[in-house]
Amino acid sequence: MRFKLTLKINREKYGDTLPLSYQYEASSAIYRILSNADEEYSTWLHENGFNLDFKKKFKLFTFSRIVGEYKILKDTGRIRFFGETVEWYVSFLPERSTQKFIEGLFLHQTFEIGDKKSVVQFHITCVEAMPEPAYSEEMEFETQSPMCIKLRTEDGHIDYLSPKDVRAPYLIFNGLFDKYKAFCGKSLEYPLEDCKLETLSEPKSALIMIKAGTTAQTRIRGFQCRFKVKAPVEIMKIIYSSGIGVQTSVGFGCVEVIN
Repeated sequence: MRFKLTLKINREKYGDTLPLSYQYEASSAIYRILSNADEEYSTWLHENGFNLDFKKKFKLFTFSRIVGEYKILKDTGRIRFFGETVEWYVSFLPERSTQKFIEGLFLHQTFEIGDKKSVVQFHITCVEAMPEPAYSEEMEFETQSPMCIKLRTEDGHIDYLSPKDVRAPYLIFNGLFDKYKAFCGKSLEYPLEDCKLETLSEPKSALIMIKAGTTAQTRIRGFQCRFKVKAPVEIMKIIYSSGIGVQTSVGFGCVEVIN
């Protein structure tokens, strides 16, 4: 289930400029809001954190980049927002009792995103549940945040693949089938090799810094593009609701349906 959050910018507090790489800080803001729910938060985590064979754990949510009028400040690596409000899309896979809970949890919350140089304070003035798309076995999507596809090589190095790479579809669909199994508690009876991914535009690379300014600082590469997927409807729901690729809970792989 997807929600559109309307965020009012409080310029008087800190300003209206963010670092270009703000995904990790945005993810942290979501966790802070959820943690305010105490007992409800625990229940939510129980319903949204899924283990696969006690090896992999999935947080089945994702979010878009912040949408609004802005200007990229290339010389400082910042993004400045204009206007009074911006929009932010947050998606969760579970449908059970999620709408009322998420609306109540996020509405009227105030949070801050940024680094040591620039911070923006946002106030959530509206939470709107978005209608579900018409799912089918062939759909076209556009990334709302970069899609991350990781391949660990034999020497332990991590390669970030373009969606056009011939190895990308297997990694993507294998991950999606794992998510389905973790969420539903059973395997999806569908040949993985019958799933197809076709890029419809040239993927644009984006290098995102995570945990900037700390000893854990790292860079993750993702790609933005339009693409077509052929897969079961169950997989389409996972793509739309919890993202495609990896690192979705830190804001990678959020997509919008274009056809």
